[in-house]
Amino acid sequence: MSNIFHYAFKVKDLASTRAFYIDILGCIEGRSTEHWVDFDFYGNQLSAHVGVVESALDYCGQVDGVAVPIPHFGCLLTAEQFTSLAQKLEQAKVTFIVKPQLRYAGKSGQQHTMFVLDFSGNPLEFKSFSDETEVFKA
Repeated sequence: MSNIFHYAFKVKDLASTRAFYIDILGCIEGRSTEHWVDFDFYGNQLSAHVGVVESALDYCGQVDGVAVPIPHFGCLLTAEQFTSLAQKLEQAKVTFIVKPQLRYAGKSGQQHTMFVLDFSGNPLEFKSFSDETEVFKA
């Protein structure tokens, strides 16, 4: 087994959480109770726990001239996965807080990126690097 990332976070309810992560993102549900649910999130384990979700987002992150919410989580995708997911999100009428766009055009680390909120208001970023060898390049 490779190193799988685990992230636990708060959601307002499980019904809307399942609708977003399963129906829109295509995640597979793992274990669950009436208070939490696990998802296979592109090979990583997300654990959504019902709780009070903070509604005020802090757009303190400045990345290539764009304000992004901190904290956020997401996934690095292939170009095909990124395009397919962007289309699914658009078809589901999910509001983009940062529409799909190219970041660092013509520079090291060039990538497509997009930000959305799940149905509990948690910010997620999805990105796809033009050159995967530049993911951790300084």
